[in-house]
Amino acid sequence: MMSPLDSRVMDANAEALGVSVTELMGNAGKAVADFLDRRFPDRRIVFVCGPGNNGGDGFAAASLMDPRRVSVSLLKKPSEIHTDAAWHFYSELRCPIVDYSKTDLREYDVVVDCALGTGARGDVREPYRSFIAASSDSGTVVSVDIPSGLGTDMSVHPVATVTFHDIKEGMTRENSGEIIIADIGIPAEAVDATGPGDMLRYPVPGKCSHKGQNGRLMIVAGGPYFGAPIMASMSALRTGADIVRLFTPESIFDAVAEASPVLMITRLSGDRLTTDSVEQLLSESENYDAVLIGPGLGTDEDTMEAVRSFVSACKVPMVIDADGITAVVGMEFRGNVVLTPHHEEFRRLGGTCCPNELAEKLNAVVLLKGATDEISDGRRTRLNRSGTPAMTGAGTGDVLAGATAALLSKGMTPFDSACLAAYICGRAGEYAFADKSYGLIATDVIDEIPHVLRDGLR
Repeated sequence: MMSPLDSRVMDANAEALGVSVTELMGNAGKAVADFLDRRFPDRRIVFVCGPGNNGGDGFAAASLMDPRRVSVSLLKKPSEIHTDAAWHFYSELRCPIVDYSKTDLREYDVVVDCALGTGARGDVREPYRSFIAASSDSGTVVSVDIPSGLGTDMSVHPVATVTFHDIKEGMTRENSGEIIIADIGIPAEAVDATGPGDMLRYPVPGKCSHKGQNGRLMIVAGGPYFGAPIMASMSALRTGADIVRLFTPESIFDAVAEASPVLMITRLSGDRLTTDSVEQLLSESENYDAVLIGPGLGTDEDTMEAVRSFVSACKVPMVIDADGITAVVGMEFRGNVVLTPHHEEFRRLGGTCCPNELAEKLNAVVLLKGATDEISDGRRTRLNRSGTPAMTGAGTGDVLAGATAALLSKGMTPFDSACLAAYICGRAGEYAFADKSYGLIATDVIDEIPHVLRDGLR
């Protein structure tokens, strides 16, 4: 089952793979036309079309059918058709085209609902409202992709819905009639692998948002190492988290503080994370949207026990990386955790060939890092192929962990956070490689993250 956002991501990824929206719309139109010809031969049919891609699917179908028995009724003016693909198929029409205000749906045997697509929200406005109301008195209605208005205050109730690639979120036999799933040529990779379309998932701040509303992240890191917590923190900030506070032992506080004036840091007593700090960290975690724990902590036994105690009691969504993964071997989670192992850590966690079995067993998202990253929540697995072999140097894992935690703090699901972070960091590495070649280092990847956001969120 696909959400409206899933559909948009899939379409954008397909386009990046060379399958245009126009080609997909043409295939969708053929699927609809074939269904109508098969199910309703010789019937008079009217396509009621909006100005977007859902209307474009209707134009594409009508353009393939006998123009003597089909008509197109426009809910908006032709000048308001707002996608190139929809306009292309509108220009191909040979059948009568009429304004909806002059259409009596009762004059037709079949009404094809192509008014509103998957993006409809809230209260339905005119002229769509009048069409949805009139459709209930018009006999046989067939919806295209999704019944118009589904998920709003009123919707079309068709006898059948021809939907594309997969059932859309919220569709049932009761509200959509018979559901026919049509293959319209979406490449498997557009669904199974990350791509530019995944940038549509990025939580862009609202115009009126203020500090703290776009991600408050707590990072517990450092002790014997100070580079890892710095890189994870800077990566999280560059990925767009509003507030990142690093909780780190006092032994490295000064070194970390000198790295950047933007880092907010809280001292923990001692030269390593110990169980003495767990109660403080649990109390502090209640003030944050997400937690990252692990980079640079070391594997001292008291540190490992502190990580286990914190992870088992913390209720905030969490990313566990590096030495934190070593600490939690054998634990199971609440479903709100992302683990970011490399292959050796994956084996230590109990993984064998692929991450989906381990993710299901641990009730966590597993982001298995490699030349091709594999991300699974136990039900779904996606691949990430962005990146470069030059990203094998120290610190790139800390960068990925920070980016994942930042997206988690911004309200994304653990699975989507892991997928998008892997894509963003891989693309940032590609950008860095274009300048630094095989001499790129982890901080070069951090520096390129804003450029990936700039280009991907246009």
